[in-house]
Amino acid sequence: MSDSNQETSQHVAVVDVLAGAFLFLATAGFVFWQSTHLTVLWDLSYILENAARIALGQIPYRDFPFPYAPGTFLVQAAIIRLFGRVVLHHYLYAAFSAAFATVLTWRILLRLLAASRLPLRLTAFLLSVPLVFLGTSSILPIPFYDSDCTLFILFCIWLMLRVESAGYPPVATLGCGFLLAIPPFIKQNTGLAFLFSAITCIAYLRVRERRTSALLLAGAAIGFSAALIIIRCTAGLGDYYRWTIQFAASRRLPGLSTMLDTYRNGALIWIFVVFAIGLALVRLRPFAYRWLAIALLSLPFLWAVAALYLQQDASDRVEALLHLWPPLLVASLIVSLLQLPRADSLGQVCPFILLAVIHGAFLSQQLWGSTYALWPMLIILIATILIGVSRIRRTGELPEAGEGIVAKDEAPDSTLPLAVFVGVVSAVLLITGGYYALSHERLDYVDLSGETLSRSTLPALRGLAMRGNWLPDFEELVAYSEREIPRGDAILMVPGEDLFYFTTGRTPRFPVIMMDNTVNPYSAAQLIQLVRQRNVRWLVVKRSLQLQEEPVPFGSQLLELAAQDFEPAESLDNYDIYRLKAE
Repeated sequence: MSDSNQETSQHVAVVDVLAGAFLFLATAGFVFWQSTHLTVLWDLSYILENAARIALGQIPYRDFPFPYAPGTFLVQAAIIRLFGRVVLHHYLYAAFSAAFATVLTWRILLRLLAASRLPLRLTAFLLSVPLVFLGTSSILPIPFYDSDCTLFILFCIWLMLRVESAGYPPVATLGCGFLLAIPPFIKQNTGLAFLFSAITCIAYLRVRERRTSALLLAGAAIGFSAALIIIRCTAGLGDYYRWTIQFAASRRLPGLSTMLDTYRNGALIWIFVVFAIGLALVRLRPFAYRWLAIALLSLPFLWAVAALYLQQDASDRVEALLHLWPPLLVASLIVSLLQLPRADSLGQVCPFILLAVIHGAFLSQQLWGSTYALWPMLIILIATILIGVSRIRRTGELPEAGEGIVAKDEAPDSTLPLAVFVGVVSAVLLITGGYYALSHERLDYVDLSGETLSRSTLPALRGLAMRGNWLPDFEELVAYSEREIPRGDAILMVPGEDLFYFTTGRTPRFPVIMMDNTVNPYSAAQLIQLVRQRNVRWLVVKRSLQLQEEPVPFGSQLLELAAQDFEPAESLDNYDIYRLKAE
């Protein structure tokens, strides 16, 4: 290697280290800062309460109903076993996992954008910067299964691209295939969509030779089989299927028409039209049309910024940003389909995997509720659109596989319009993404108001802070329970919004610790029957919730039935405590 080439390589390495360090530290710092003043009790409690009972040795699906895949909860349980019950540890996990997801997205972009004529490192960095505010845990700064599944999928995609560039070494290829089977056990809908779409794309490509394709598929089969064997030996396959597939689908799976409604929104028509005209103009020969195309493609992004100043309602401001999702997904699909006949690499079929994952996420919460942990995937899809557009000749044709992407008559500055578009996208997503994360509009289902910011004095809740009186009221409950309720007594918490078992270290002796319709399979009558069977001696009812909606549709009926067996014991600031009547 010549001295000049060596110096260039060293310079690139330094630039990459600085860029990666910035993206990692900025994302981790923002997520952790969010956690210092923002707490969503319902979501945090569900993760950590179940992780705590798993850390105590209880097995989900077998010992208690559990409609979610185990991955996230096992990781959080491991943190509890290794470092003890401290909320701060889990916040740090959320911050670092989000930072890794941002860096992985950036590394994926570096590999994919090499197929374009855009300045590689600058484009990858500019597209990745908005993930500081739109990262996997930036909006909901807690460990969560959506975020974890996105992180692992990004890792799998990065690994597949890396293995491909290395020529598919057999051991690494088999190991890569093994890891493809992990996401379904972190989050069912997105994980299964990833696994099936990845297998389909691998089979379509046959990855240069059948032996390599067979190694990837064999690894996936081995990984999936190993997970099923572990489940069979612990929770039982029947119980796992019952809760994570049958029960989960009955409570969260929307109809196809509901999913398609996200694309029928009348407010999106003008964006679809503008995108369609812009993409069509890119194919025309006169160079001036490219600037017009980029101006049109930039218009919906610029409107998202303008809406921050023109719209009065916070939800309307955020919707202008979220309205970009359906048109961008359609644009990515169209551009990718145009390149599919010539596709000969995993990078070229990567958009189909991401599109499948995103729509898999919509199966649980449709569009707006599911995007908060999927922004890295949208960023990659935007990059695939840029790659496809940059490969279009002035004549509107794509080059053949392996053929140079620059036409002989191509102007040297022909990518300048696209480079400007990259800058617009980056700036818009940075501004609007920052507003989205800082306005907490996605979290409008909880009460985040309150003049004072309370911080817990309990050791287990170190690092927990939130506005309002929720923490002082909860600490009063903990003090009462430690003083009056024997640690061996079974307790029914209604609705179970708090970190009660995580904080006190008690062992849950009732199968349901949260009463949300999504996770609670029992009716009021069935719950009372379980109360009697499990010899529950205490009933704790939280009067005012941080959650804005009523999680227990039969709450009044449940309390009426419970009144037959329980009598008032104490009324705290926000909790009514009942004890079992003396016989």
